[in-house]
Amino acid sequence: MGRRVIVVGPLPPPYGGVSVYVNALRVHLAGLGVRLWAYGSGSAPDSSVRLFNHRKLGIIRLLLSEGRRARILDITHHHFEYPNALLLPLWLVFKWLLRFEWHKNVHDGTLPARHRGFGLAQRLLFRLAARSIDSFIVVSEDLKRWLQDEIKVRQQVTVIPCLLPVARQTAVAALPAGVAEALAAYRQRPRRVCSIGAFIPNYGFKHIADAVETLRQQTGEDIGLALVAGTFAGDEDYRAQVLRRRDWITVVENAPNPAVYQILKASNVFVRATGQESYGISRVEAIWCGLPVVATPVGETRGMLLYDFGDEKGLARQLERALFHPPVQDVQRWAAQFRREAETNLQSLKEALGISACVDGRKGVS
Repeated sequence: MGRRVIVVGPLPPPYGGVSVYVNALRVHLAGLGVRLWAYGSGSAPDSSVRLFNHRKLGIIRLLLSEGRRARILDITHHHFEYPNALLLPLWLVFKWLLRFEWHKNVHDGTLPARHRGFGLAQRLLFRLAARSIDSFIVVSEDLKRWLQDEIKVRQQVTVIPCLLPVARQTAVAALPAGVAEALAAYRQRPRRVCSIGAFIPNYGFKHIADAVETLRQQTGEDIGLALVAGTFAGDEDYRAQVLRRRDWITVVENAPNPAVYQILKASNVFVRATGQESYGISRVEAIWCGLPVVATPVGETRGMLLYDFGDEKGLARQLERALFHPPVQDVQRWAAQFRREAETNLQSLKEALGISACVDGRKGVS
């Protein structure tokens, strides 16, 4: 008998990169016998999903009922990236009792930098977790090198970028009424720039707003800026600096991922101004929507116009190029390339988890 395959991670809402990735996995693995244990503020989308509250140790009930000898792909951050002093020891006790496999899917590109600031207790927990993981799946070569060279892990480390194919229902979904209303003025402007992130300095919203304001003054063009902001983090003083006396900025908060595709399609350029990036799926989503992408040189950068984080003059130059001389053929070529890679990533994940297309004449796991 094969092992039961279980994916553990967040589901939207809220809409962040990891929760969107987990939801995409749910869609693509439907009908293959994979169970999803999920946390978030929504409801279970289908019968394959088991919801739990990690703050109330709901994961323990699921481990006892379904975890014995399972193969678990862990996409949470409680047991490794941000090792919780209660959840991690409990997880390891039940790993020993139930003999499940622990495969850790690491998305957090900030982990190497944050690890340098870990206190003694965090370092001990982190080392304990690292030694207990059966295999790692990471989204970048940088994370692989760090795990092998700095942390000295000896387990298998496989690089599988977090880019997955877009489900058709996501690509064609209509804008929710509230989002459409918020975007009405933005869509009327002749040139439109969009970014995704949060109102904290690392996401560079102020750099973008300053660069767009510079272009507005230099060109005399009515350029609009849409900021799709998550509320998982926020700095009200920083937000005020970004928005002050700029009525040409539109803020859309907590937009569901299908709505993001429509916001991108209503734009001319996408900017990802973050200082740190593991992969940067929103960059590729924008290319899939036909947009030139201006981005910092972290994470995925192929087919994009690059500038250094914080260099507002460099950002303004690349924005001007993208707005007035868009590299249409390059965007189309890279869109096709990324679609092929997304299909390959999905197949690689299935193989890593022992999921086959057909077992004994029916779909399932081996």
